[in-house]
Amino acid sequence: MVKAKKEIKKVAQKVEIDLKELLEAGCHFGHQAQRWNPRMRPYIFDVRGGVHIFDLAKTKLGLEEATAFAKTTAANGGKIIFLGTKRQSQEIIREAAKKAGMPYIAERWMGGLLTNWEQVKKSIDRLIKMKEDRTAGAFKKYTKKEQLLMDREIARLEKFFGGLVDLKELPAALFIVDVKKEGSAVREAQRMNVPIIGLVDSNCDPTPIDWVIPANDDAVGSIQFVVDKMAEAVMGAKK
Repeated sequence: MVKAKKEIKKVAQKVEIDLKELLEAGCHFGHQAQRWNPRMRPYIFDVRGGVHIFDLAKTKLGLEEATAFAKTTAANGGKIIFLGTKRQSQEIIREAAKKAGMPYIAERWMGGLLTNWEQVKKSIDRLIKMKEDRTAGAFKKYTKKEQLLMDREIARLEKFFGGLVDLKELPAALFIVDVKKEGSAVREAQRMNVPIIGLVDSNCDPTPIDWVIPANDDAVGSIQFVVDKMAEAVMGAKK
């Protein structure tokens, strides 16, 4: 059961983030100034060379609060879906989520994942059952053509649901890299009252995001740093 957002915020404890590390990771670079979303104004420090520069003090605070929330959520047994389908974030998301023992989506957000969870859960259960049957040799009774079709079905389900096999109910939260690209996930989370942690660049609308991490969501270094900190927070809760 998803906790009320305000209830979770009360128990979050701050996690310290180093400003120098944020700078070295390139978290401070936003998009070109003409591409910005004015609602990101509170997080912008300056414009240099036509590019928005984030106020890293705000980034530090946002990441500290987001990791604290993630740590608290994990400590309470909640699952956080790590979501990042853009090319440069896919492998980072996969590796970090696996390391943290959290569900993830790195290929494509399936519409209805939250709003039609019971149906999505059936697809996840089907994937689990088919893989178990294949491992147990249950496919041997079928023709080679039938086995090939079943293998293809497993591959299809694995692509979209493979990172969610340990998710037994609606997640306690979403952690999203690029909230603009993952707009469908944001809207579903809002509708289902699932808290959102977001890596939010200067061209995004931070309004729907509960835990805003204002930082570059395109550069690999920035994505890696933020995602790793989220994974570390979750793992710290399990010690």
